[in-house]
Amino acid sequence: MPHYHRSSFRTFILMMMALTLLVIGRLHATSNSRPPFNFTWPTKKASEVEGDLILGGLMMIHERQDDITCGPVMPQGGIQALETMLFTIDQINPILSSTVGFTIGAHILDDCDKDTYGLEQAVAFVKGSISNIDDTDYKCLDGTVPDVRNKVISGVVGASSSVTSIQVANLLRLFRIPQVSFFSSSPELSNKQRFEYFTRTIPSDHHQVMAIVQMIRFLKWTYISILYEESTYGIKAFEELEVLLAKNNICIAVKERLVKDSGVAGEAAYNGIVHKLNSKPKAKGVIIFGSDQEVSGVMRAVRRNNLTANFNWIGSDGWAGRLLVSEGNEPEVEGTLAFLPQAHPVRGFDNYFLSLTPLNNKRNPWFIEFWENHFQCRYPSSPPTPYNQNWQRTCTGREKLSPEGTEFERQLQYVSDAVMAFANAFKDMHQTVCKGQRGLCKEMVPIDGSELLKYLRRVEFTGLSGDRFQFDDYGDGPARYDLIHFKQVSTGRYRWLRVGEYHSGQLKLDENEELLFRGDQVMPPESICSRPCNGSQAKKYVEGEGCCWTCVECVLYQIRNPDDETQCSACPQGTLPNAERSQCLSIPEVYLRPDTGWAIGAMSFSTIGILLTFAVLGVFLQHNDTPVVRASGRELSYVLLSGILLCYMVSFLFVLRPTDIVCGVQQTAIGLCFSVVYAALFTKTNRIARIFRGGKKSAGRPGLISPKSQLVICGGLVTVQGLTLQFHSILPRSTKKPLKLHLQEITNRSRVSSSQISSVVMRILF
Repeated sequence: MPHYHRSSFRTFILMMMALTLLVIGRLHATSNSRPPFNFTWPTKKASEVEGDLILGGLMMIHERQDDITCGPVMPQGGIQALETMLFTIDQINPILSSTVGFTIGAHILDDCDKDTYGLEQAVAFVKGSISNIDDTDYKCLDGTVPDVRNKVISGVVGASSSVTSIQVANLLRLFRIPQVSFFSSSPELSNKQRFEYFTRTIPSDHHQVMAIVQMIRFLKWTYISILYEESTYGIKAFEELEVLLAKNNICIAVKERLVKDSGVAGEAAYNGIVHKLNSKPKAKGVIIFGSDQEVSGVMRAVRRNNLTANFNWIGSDGWAGRLLVSEGNEPEVEGTLAFLPQAHPVRGFDNYFLSLTPLNNKRNPWFIEFWENHFQCRYPSSPPTPYNQNWQRTCTGREKLSPEGTEFERQLQYVSDAVMAFANAFKDMHQTVCKGQRGLCKEMVPIDGSELLKYLRRVEFTGLSGDRFQFDDYGDGPARYDLIHFKQVSTGRYRWLRVGEYHSGQLKLDENEELLFRGDQVMPPESICSRPCNGSQAKKYVEGEGCCWTCVECVLYQIRNPDDETQCSACPQGTLPNAERSQCLSIPEVYLRPDTGWAIGAMSFSTIGILLTFAVLGVFLQHNDTPVVRASGRELSYVLLSGILLCYMVSFLFVLRPTDIVCGVQQTAIGLCFSVVYAALFTKTNRIARIFRGGKKSAGRPGLISPKSQLVICGGLVTVQGLTLQFHSILPRSTKKPLKLHLQEITNRSRVSSSQISSVVMRILF
């Protein structure tokens, strides 16, 4: 196919695509538009600035409304953003003109914060590129160039909304037109495979999500709710929030969407959202990731339902610092903490904007609407709008904008940086391509968008705000955020104040600024479902809630299982729970130590007893063969003295450190020594009793009264006691029972009474 045929066919296809987009946008606008008035609205206008290279601009001049295409004028994010672009062009054109010999112009349109309407408007940016995409020119039949041609747009500044930027980026990509947004922060736009011609001066919301989670951790909140708008901006941020909150053990109580893409929600919808939030009263902290128009509806619903004190808000850059949200809703917004991409005032812009009037600002066709809205009056001969019909007072044109009555958008630096990025890219490209030639060379007419994009991504400059700027690897602006706080600075007077920053992944609060949540309340409100359980309590989770539980006390000798906080575990033998019931500790050794008073007293008494016993023993040995000693039962007397000596010596066992051997000897000795004493006394008494009882019956000598017999009887009794003690010591603990229980078992088995058993035992002993 010849080259000119391929060129014509390609141009035709691109024209058909653009016309299709235009028709779809018009049909959508028509279907949603129900104007209750008899004049054209909105009137399509454009702000024009002449120049050698033209930048397109897509601004959110009007609010979004459902019943009509465009709502009321937006002073901050719309008019001020547009004027910032114009002001920046005014500042850089003299420099460009004197250094490289060309200037920048502008063609700025209004998207009314609607993706479909914004896409329709953006078609105007590609009309000039359709005829120039193959370096061909339209010519008249006589060969002359037509007088009226569409402007060739070299790059586009905008849009504000992420959802609009996504639609516009898909269109501009087809025509290789670079786009630099200043407020679109959705993480989705960092995907350069889908949006290769899209860059932005504002950072991605990925960083803002991390900053919000750090703020929640600082407030020690573990149970929160989330509201997010029904758009790419809100949905993508919520998805990242959900993952990051789970990693930090922070639970979501309520998650609700705010209507945006599918229309404008009514009061009933916002009332329902507020009631759902209030159904989880312990979740006082609420993250709102949305735009100012939707968040304003939430705040009005909170006021209508008298729930002002029930919530504390964490805000995103889509509504933080905006008058549309806070004006008239001050008590509801009070205490809000929000993050804004860090920006400084554009130097000179405040004075420039305050000096504007409808008379000296003809290049902004929407400025009269702003003027009427700001001063609540009707400017003479101004075109009718749905919002200036009821204003009876006539504007004089001599009104003055004052610093006190004008709230400036905090993020205008990003609009200025977007224009500055294009200007520096144009300049760098000119120096390389045109090789020092003043003015535009033929290689830059028209400009090659793919080549311009390379220079655009590499720019590095100091903007009108004084900050150094360059794009990161994803074509996004540097991740720097200001933490701002809406608080009452005096009675009935509220302000957004900077109280910290998020930079390089770290949250830092200003020491000079204190946080005030409601009135003079310094401590942040609690946003937790359940308090932590004590160490002696196990958690019983509420079904379906990961942060809500009840605390169940563990029983005696149990602690909470260190590996499973929902279970109690018994302490092993030889251990007891500590005072906090958090762990099992070994039972400490407690015994009578030799250096204590009681031990010294006992050992002193025993020592005296031992000495006296040895003294008596010495006397017995000295008089061993005397009749008195022999008559007293010499052998049993020695046994008795030995038992007494053992009793005194056992006292020293109880002041020794317990060991297995010491404890075993203690158990046996304390019973055995008394058995020796009692056995000797019993045998001696029994011998005497039998002698006297036998003398009454006969003159013969009773049996078993010799010394050897007496020692055998005494030894037998001691042996029985010793065996009993030894048998008791080796029995398992579970089989040891009191004597009463053993007797009861014998009684039950033999069917004899306890008194009979007692008489048998007594007969055996005596």
